[in-house]
Amino acid sequence: MNALETRIPPPVVALVLAFLMWNGSVWLGAVSPPAWRLALVAALVALGAVCDLSGVWAFHRARTTVNPMKPGSATSLVTAGIYRWTRNPMYVGMVLFLTAGAVYLWSIWALPGPLAFVVYINRFQIGPEERVMRARFGEAYEAYCRRVRRWM
Repeated sequence: MNALETRIPPPVVALVLAFLMWNGSVWLGAVSPPAWRLALVAALVALGAVCDLSGVWAFHRARTTVNPMKPGSATSLVTAGIYRWTRNPMYVGMVLFLTAGAVYLWSIWALPGPLAFVVYINRFQIGPEERVMRARFGEAYEAYCRRVRRWM
């Protein structure tokens, strides 16, 4: 299982799950969502975009890599901006996008998507990233982990 660690980019994992959610839901037949559901979908997408873009922007300002495939390339520990509330805002954003998709599709086939993403990313992406960050930044990273939760 270690062969999967940091091998598949998280956006690809999210897109594969979204594809599976969509296909499973289409198989059951589409239902036009009511206005309240569309409003919730729009809010989740907007919040997801804010999380994703805020995370990317904070990395850009710190001049460190956003490449999840090479966590060892990190040149600085980013703790400002959205990173004061979550250690993984880009992954939070992806979960919010998948949740928006599940709400839009309103199908039993769509429900496992966001949860599957969290389980996969925790095991094969965040765990390896955290090992690298601990080795690279030591006590500063440990203190950050004590202050800020992994997800929210």
